[in-house]
Amino acid sequence: MSELVTIDINEHVADVRLNRPDKYNAISPGMFEALVDAGETLMDRTDVRAVVLSGNGPGFCAGLDMNSFQGMADRSDQATKEGRERTQTAHADDRPENRAQRAAYIWKKLPMPTIAAIHGVAYGGGCQIALGADIRYAHPTAKMSVLEIKWGLIPDMSLTQTLRDVCRLDVAKELTFTGKILSAVEAQAYGLVTHIAEEPLESALELAASIANRSPHAVRFGKQLLETSWHADERVGLKLEEKLQLQLIGSSNQVEAIKANFENRDPNFQDVS
Repeated sequence: MSELVTIDINEHVADVRLNRPDKYNAISPGMFEALVDAGETLMDRTDVRAVVLSGNGPGFCAGLDMNSFQGMADRSDQATKEGRERTQTAHADDRPENRAQRAAYIWKKLPMPTIAAIHGVAYGGGCQIALGADIRYAHPTAKMSVLEIKWGLIPDMSLTQTLRDVCRLDVAKELTFTGKILSAVEAQAYGLVTHIAEEPLESALELAASIANRSPHAVRFGKQLLETSWHADERVGLKLEEKLQLQLIGSSNQVEAIKANFENRDPNFQDVS
């Protein structure tokens, strides 16, 4: 059986694909584990400067595997037990997120930028995985939905930490209460999509390549700065600006950026250590 999530690294860019195309990349228990494993593999890669996250087959991700919902209807007691086990798993390392949340949240927590390329559908958990990315490209015909209400549930794969970054609270409430299916244009208007592109994967890879040609230290520090300060007190952001900038000034990659600009050539940056 093929890997449920594949990783191909080329020119400092990790091309990550959900790989259950016959099921619209629906999230099975194995897919949860594969997503977490893929993210954790990339977490410590010092040679990866950008990540592109997409899905093989006709859609990005249709959400939780339908068989799981059928199981809930057929055997509610056992399903309740399994659901609690899923959501309560893996706080052992003192991370705030559980294992199911980590499948989506890990893309937000990666030290390097993650760009999602969305086609077909990104429903429920698939929408939450996409929202874990820093930037999202969507095909004009793509559809997105915070769909959990359809199944009598709430979103529980880190939506509280991702949707708040891209839309207003009233919009987030409407999407959560209704399960409204958004077109790509609507998703962009609400803030869930950054760009609409006829070839979202190609566009995402192009942006990743552009990012990979910048100083990896500065890019990672930029993500750290914004992730840490965006919802924090002003003192946190201002202090962190100062701290990170002092580490960059005069560093080998910062000097190389200056030289490359003045010499009108491509930079030759060192990987982070």
